[in-house]
Amino acid sequence: MVKINWTLISLSDLQNIFEYISEDSVRYAQMTVTKIHFRVSSLKSQPQLGRIVPEFEESNIRELISGNYRIVYEIIDNKKIDILRIYHSARLLKKESLK
Repeated sequence: MVKINWTLISLSDLQNIFEYISEDSVRYAQMTVTKIHFRVSSLKSQPQLGRIVPEFEESNIRELISGNYRIVYEIIDNKKIDILRIYHSARLLKKESLK
């Protein structure tokens, strides 16, 4: 099993997503955050489940898709994964925004 580490910025992203969606529906905001957490939990047993982020083409930086969101993560080693960012798929992803 791999340990999942949520970086401070990824937790902030998740909070911002919740706050934005909850302006219209708290229930839908909770469902969205829950889906993201569920999707990330699949990495514990399958760390390479996500595809390589096409913008970077680095084998250790990958992403999962959950609804309209890109969950960008880095495989640190065979025991640890860092969740770097959670981006809306309509936004431009730049490497400097990952850390």
